[in-house]
Amino acid sequence: MTRIYFPDPIQDHGICQLPAAKAHHVAHVLRLAPGDAVVLFDGQGNAYDAAISKCVRGEVSVQVRGRREEDRESPLQVTLAQAVSSGERMDYTIQKAVELGITAIQPLMAERCVVRLSGERAAKRVTHWQAVVAAACEQCGRNRVPEVRPLLSLRDWLDGAATSGEGIRWLLAPDGPAVLRELPRPSAMVTVLAGPEGGFTAIEAADAVRCGFQPLRLGPRVLRTETAAVALLAAMQALWGDF
Repeated sequence: MTRIYFPDPIQDHGICQLPAAKAHHVAHVLRLAPGDAVVLFDGQGNAYDAAISKCVRGEVSVQVRGRREEDRESPLQVTLAQAVSSGERMDYTIQKAVELGITAIQPLMAERCVVRLSGERAAKRVTHWQAVVAAACEQCGRNRVPEVRPLLSLRDWLDGAATSGEGIRWLLAPDGPAVLRELPRPSAMVTVLAGPEGGFTAIEAADAVRCGFQPLRLGPRVLRTETAAVALLAAMQALWGDF
């Protein structure tokens, strides 16, 4: 069943006009035709059975049939604070984190980030990452679309985290003293801090620890930046989630 993210208001038994980019994908990539069944979801937890009603000259309309109850959210509440990686690595991490039930994503600029982003370029990348999140939700069946928060420097983000004092905080560190299986099931929101290609500097790691982040290692091997958070999320789901 084709799932389409449609963030505008959806009315039972109404008609939704797809935006141009989405219409092109439906008509020319998926090659759907009038009468084909689809599911619309608004990103806020609502899904609707529907069918293509018009597909002419780049215009695609969808006839909504009715709302369905469908909760596919993880019982774990996890925010991933991920230092920006280069190329498609960041896209991969975000995509898989969404599939594994992440609640929100906070991109960060750290000292050893290979790619440097600021200003308009940073805003465009956040918009791109939000599109990656939406596409991942279409694929994996989630009806709530996690937020990609504005890009921040690690220092600025830690300054804010130092004053909030909320939730459980883990820092992915190859030499961390704790391992996941030794920890109790989280009873609150978890924030996971993952480093860039070269890892965090000693100063950055120390600053995170001062802000309440507990260093956590993922076995005896050093994982790549695009792998580490994904491996942790999968392990959390297996231990305490819905796997």
